[in-house]
Amino acid sequence: MATEQISVSALCAEAKAAAPSLARAPREVKDAALNALAMSLEARSDQLIEANALDLEAGEAAGLSAALLDRLLLDQDRIAAIAAGAREVAALDDPVGELIDQRELESGLELRKLRVPLGVVAVVYEARPNVTIDASALCLKSGNACLLRGSASAEHSNAMMVEIAADAAESVGLPRSVITLVGGGRDQLAELATQQGVVDLIVPRGGEGLKAALEKVATIPVLYAASGNCHVYVDRAADLQQAAAIALNAKVQRPGVCNAAETLLIHRDVAAEFVPMIVDQMLEAGVELRADAATRGCAGEARAAALVDASEADWGTEFLDLILAVNVIEHLTDPEAGITSIANATKPGGIVIVHLPTITNWFTEWGYSKLYDSDPTHIYRPSGQTVRELFEQSGFKTLRDSYLPHFLPALTKLWPIHPAYFAIFRKTTNAASELSSSPDQ
Repeated sequence: MATEQISVSALCAEAKAAAPSLARAPREVKDAALNALAMSLEARSDQLIEANALDLEAGEAAGLSAALLDRLLLDQDRIAAIAAGAREVAALDDPVGELIDQRELESGLELRKLRVPLGVVAVVYEARPNVTIDASALCLKSGNACLLRGSASAEHSNAMMVEIAADAAESVGLPRSVITLVGGGRDQLAELATQQGVVDLIVPRGGEGLKAALEKVATIPVLYAASGNCHVYVDRAADLQQAAAIALNAKVQRPGVCNAAETLLIHRDVAAEFVPMIVDQMLEAGVELRADAATRGCAGEARAAALVDASEADWGTEFLDLILAVNVIEHLTDPEAGITSIANATKPGGIVIVHLPTITNWFTEWGYSKLYDSDPTHIYRPSGQTVRELFEQSGFKTLRDSYLPHFLPALTKLWPIHPAYFAIFRKTTNAASELSSSPDQ
């Protein structure tokens, strides 16, 4: 293929030269390219499936898991969904030239803030062929030339998709190089990530390993997405049969996608009944369960023999496989313990929303404390100031906090009252010591 014969720097230079043509293109041209892309995907779906079959065969030979092979798979339904996505992007308003802000300075100078294309955007991703078209479509719409660096596991699928996308761009008068596939291994990734003055932004779409590889070598701006994984929580008031069906579906339907469940949290009041039920169903479906001690105790001796002891890392791991961490929620006795638990489970960029109820006097304070003592999903009601301080000490930045309703300070001094407290925090660091030195604070 051509992308294997041309150096990464040459491919980047070609994309840079083509970028102005796309940046200046009117909406009609960009939308025509997107609609042509969708039509071509559907018309050439059989060819695309043949190319994808080569990747699947190579993946099986390389020992890829069933979950990763499923993520790699393209069929008629998935191709139709990808084509529909391209049409949905075409239907969006054109972001280029949108007026964001406008004001006049005292000197009479008028300032306007407009959306403009970045130039050349590189998207680096793993074995997800659909991302090839998703990224191409978004870059076309936003007027940015794109360099696509997918996984070698999807080599044939990506090559066919980029060919289809470049053909669509060329059919409406745009240069083919506005959509370019970049191949190669780690050396080529490092070369791509150091194209200063040529590539304007890199967007990695993948796991922590991909992000770490870029962090080591990138000398151009990188837009890192927030990390995290999906939890299913079974409350004591839940319909346990329904909860089991939801948990099973969330794990086994497509375990290799980013919205698959990775951790199951179970209220301790229903654990004795729910744990044996869900353990049987998950094991029957071939799921490896990594459990805490409480879960093993509720499972019973025979089932516990089939469980794996969970490590601390398992509670924050995105397995993307038939593996599930299971935890019976234990009691959190104080605000500091609760917030520490939240901080340990939240990665940088994660958002935590806090809402605490109103406490008006010692009697309701006593009532709430009794309620929380019997419910391990809550912690004792501290003041809003205490909550904010504890979160900030744990590596969070306060995005917003307020009391609802807004009580006058004089009233709170005369009457011992904790009004309802609402706050939004964002995790910025992994440790409180790092927070103090962060220039963002």
